[in-house]
Amino acid sequence: MTVVRAILAELVSLFIDDGALALLAVLLIAAVAAAVKLFTLPPLAGALLLFAGCIAILADSLRRAAAKRRG
Repeated sequence: MTVVRAILAELVSLFIDDGALALLAVLLIAAVAAAVKLFTLPPLAGALLLFAGCIAILADSLRRAAAKRRG
């Protein structure tokens, strides 16, 4: 049973290694979609905001992973 649990945990970690990364990405997508639909933000501006937000979230995730690896 422990082997099955270990395999399942490894499979989950392949897709969701960093919970904060996934959560922040979903929140960013929801916020940009709301801004485009509710506040009539131009779609191109929404796309740029989404791109910049994804880059910022990824950079933060990499910074935290590097800090964890160092010590």
